[in-house]
Amino acid sequence: MNFIDHTSVLITAGNGGNGRVSFRQEKYIDHGGPDGGDGGNGGNVVFVASRNQNTLLRFRFHKELRADDGQAGTPVKCHGRSGQILEVAVPVGTSVFSNGRLMADLTEDGQRAVIARGGKGGFGNAHFISSTRQAPKFAEKGEPGESFELDLELKMIADVGLVGLPNAGKSTLLSVISNARPEIADYPFTTLTPNLGVVDVADETSLLFADIPGLIEGAAEGKGLGDEFLRHVERTAVLVHLVDVASQDIVKDYKTIQEELKAYKINLSDKPQIVVLSKIDTVEPSIVTAQTKRLQKALPKDVLLFAVSSQAHKNIRELIFAINKAVRTERQRVVAELPEDTGIPVLKLKDGGSSWRVSKDGGMWLVTGNKIEKFAVRTDFENDESVARLKVIMRKMGITYELAREKAKPGDIIQIGSAGSIEL
Repeated sequence: MNFIDHTSVLITAGNGGNGRVSFRQEKYIDHGGPDGGDGGNGGNVVFVASRNQNTLLRFRFHKELRADDGQAGTPVKCHGRSGQILEVAVPVGTSVFSNGRLMADLTEDGQRAVIARGGKGGFGNAHFISSTRQAPKFAEKGEPGESFELDLELKMIADVGLVGLPNAGKSTLLSVISNARPEIADYPFTTLTPNLGVVDVADETSLLFADIPGLIEGAAEGKGLGDEFLRHVERTAVLVHLVDVASQDIVKDYKTIQEELKAYKINLSDKPQIVVLSKIDTVEPSIVTAQTKRLQKALPKDVLLFAVSSQAHKNIRELIFAINKAVRTERQRVVAELPEDTGIPVLKLKDGGSSWRVSKDGGMWLVTGNKIEKFAVRTDFENDESVARLKVIMRKMGITYELAREKAKPGDIIQIGSAGSIEL
């Protein structure tokens, strides 16, 4: 299976069904009253985080997702059927963006987020009966469903991220300490996609490790595999930085990775780190000692340094215990700093208030505002009674008064958002 961790997709919620214009037609009953039913609501588009998903590959072939429309109302005041909700399974760790703004961050299995809401169904003519309107001959149209172009990013949910230059021994370490079976070979860029592995520690405690494809100098500018996969260590608690003991310049190798972590869009070099001198079984003990001393001098004082051999399982147990302790410490620190309400809301991209604005565009007046535009899209502009109702709403909201204050004259064209236009 191809691993895809970034893609775009168009989602469209269902349109609301139109209300029905209908009158009772029964034997022996003349001029029956209005009985047109309301339209059904359009279906929502809901993203659901699923641990059974591990890639965004499906969205490469399904670039548009659409929920069902609501059905129109029917006579005898029957409500139209609402559109079915479209549930879209995405991997745990998926972030949903619209125009660069985070809409939802799905970090737990089963977590749900309504991404696009279906349009409300229009009222049938039975809804508009009043003491002064006994036989309304109009109904509302259904609202269109919300539609967004989304960017999806998958960021793996792991406790530990393994980073380092290509061929530093990350995949070998992961294969030894976990159930993962990454491809391993004695040449750079063996790992082309992130690998996950579960590491059992003790007392039913386990850690999830992510092996990130190797970085090289200039990765932030796109060299090698670039830094595309660093998004998968954004959520990790601890970074484990592997450096090959046989390096000709071990300090430079360490600093190269640190610079690439800093150059990422989020400064990842600030994360807690443990540095590992790897492959110590491939050189003489004296070389290990010398390289350890060189590297230790370059490290910050609070960074632990381990010299290990994955093949010989040397110092692996001590390393895992140290990583586990660092992860627990970091998770506790993060929890202590969280505010009381830590839920990440789904951001609304539209103003739900009753504010509106009047402006002039050439010889036409333009009225904008979420509430009045909602009324306008539900208006049948081909029906005089429906248009008359919209004018009443505009008068009650103060829009008609504002138009008069701005010197609008009878017969002027009033454009309401993109829904339609009327004469003042």
